[in-house]
Amino acid sequence: MPEAPAAPVMPETTFDALIVGAGFAGLYQLHALRDRLGLRAHVLEAADGVGGTWTWNRYPGARCDSESHAYAFYFSDDLLQSWDWSERYPQQPEILRYLNHVADRLDLKRDITFGARVGSARWDAAAGLWRVATQDGRRYAAPFLVTAVGCLSSTNMPDIPGREDFAGAVHHTGEWPHDGVDVSGKRVAMIGTGSTGIQAAPVLAEAAAHLTVFQRTANYSIPARNRPLDDAFKHWAKAHAAEIRATMHATPNGHPWTVGPRSALEVSAEEREAAYAAAWEKGGLALRATFRDILTDRAANDTAADFIKARIREVVQDPATAAKLADIDHPFATKRPPIDTGYFETFNRANVALADIRADPIERITATGIRLRSGAEHAVDVIVFATGFDAMTGALLRMGISGRDGLALSDAWAAGPRTQLGLQVPGFPNLFTITGPGSPSVLTNMPVAIEQHVEWITDCIAQLRAQGRATIEATDDAAEAWVAHVNDAANATLMPQAGHSWYLGANVPGKPRVFMPYAGGMARYRAICAEVAAQGYPGFVMAGQAARVPA
Repeated sequence: MPEAPAAPVMPETTFDALIVGAGFAGLYQLHALRDRLGLRAHVLEAADGVGGTWTWNRYPGARCDSESHAYAFYFSDDLLQSWDWSERYPQQPEILRYLNHVADRLDLKRDITFGARVGSARWDAAAGLWRVATQDGRRYAAPFLVTAVGCLSSTNMPDIPGREDFAGAVHHTGEWPHDGVDVSGKRVAMIGTGSTGIQAAPVLAEAAAHLTVFQRTANYSIPARNRPLDDAFKHWAKAHAAEIRATMHATPNGHPWTVGPRSALEVSAEEREAAYAAAWEKGGLALRATFRDILTDRAANDTAADFIKARIREVVQDPATAAKLADIDHPFATKRPPIDTGYFETFNRANVALADIRADPIERITATGIRLRSGAEHAVDVIVFATGFDAMTGALLRMGISGRDGLALSDAWAAGPRTQLGLQVPGFPNLFTITGPGSPSVLTNMPVAIEQHVEWITDCIAQLRAQGRATIEATDDAAEAWVAHVNDAANATLMPQAGHSWYLGANVPGKPRVFMPYAGGMARYRAICAEVAAQGYPGFVMAGQAARVPA
């Protein structure tokens, strides 16, 4: 029998810079490199449109937990003035419309290839190029490769025995069908009670015949108090854009509010309770900024934790269910602190039940439902995994990146991610990682972190070209020192005490337990990065000869 003909080798297209991902980060990076530096930059995007994480996360209740007036690009006043948000916390469809508005206004889509999932990226030292191939065989090359793949884009599906035996429908919230899922009249199991599960549960409960929430780890949540934005607020936000931007740049988490100057322990119990109550009624993440030491002093943290647990017991009518929901084993805000719209109230519905799988773990999935270790079985028609992501490193490691001398990124990070400033990896010249591990990223209002990284990377490439250098690469010593500093910054907070947090990679079996984001605060991090650039990039090596280009 004759052999099948070999697949044709597709021609390679060369650019000055390749960017992977067309969410907030990829769109701004394309604009900065193309329209500010004049580079031939191109974006490869796996999805069929712009949006990044907001393309995939279409689960019921998907909503941003940063306030809309702050969850936007601030590099352009024209963009700010040209868009109106409708709600305090925007839903996924509105964020997707916003990102399409940005892409259209800046004419970015002409330089994006959609449906292009990267399968490999290899550094060719002899040519001084990154050679990138998509999974369908298209080939690209560029001196610079910028990953804009997001911190929460690689889904984590737990390996529960029997999953393939289930006769019903299975969905992960991070890969929700674009045409939705009709759960009306269905018995639904939702596994996971992080931010996603807390958003999805109330919406699923309204539609389903019955919803069982499988809770391994009880979680804090603060009411969002979401509401439509009135014209007065919209006008105020646009008129005070410079002030809002300055506040976001000066605060640890990049949000448009400041941290309270007092300790939670230096005020009376009555004053402290009143401050928490006011923040609770206002809603949103600002509750964690009520006092300066909530994340650094366990006794101070306990005051906030106890307040929230008391609110849970007030809201949930069944004492046994309330006790399980308030049985939280980690300090407040040491895991990602969710905000919700009616999450705890959902357990007052007659068609909602809570299964405590810390006390009675899942043994296996059967053809008709979920069996617990005790032998109890929950018969369901639909299983929803709200089990989050292989955060910060997962999407990078799945791209098949290999650097100098064929070093695989998976091998370089076998013991945990090592970066200089979360921006570059030793052994991987001209590879930049927007909001990579070792940067504030997921501990911040993401557009603020993204803008800072894009602008640093753009300025760095401009300097490299102005000096006639071909490559820039982080040094091993600098990366080791930065990883140590990231650990020190984390240990100065209570966050490492949440041992099962995805900040540590603890939600993914076999993943190294390393605290990945930089907990020293966005403002401090911004100053460090600016100083490194001002000093001529110590901790990085510029090498090779390239055409000198005016900066």
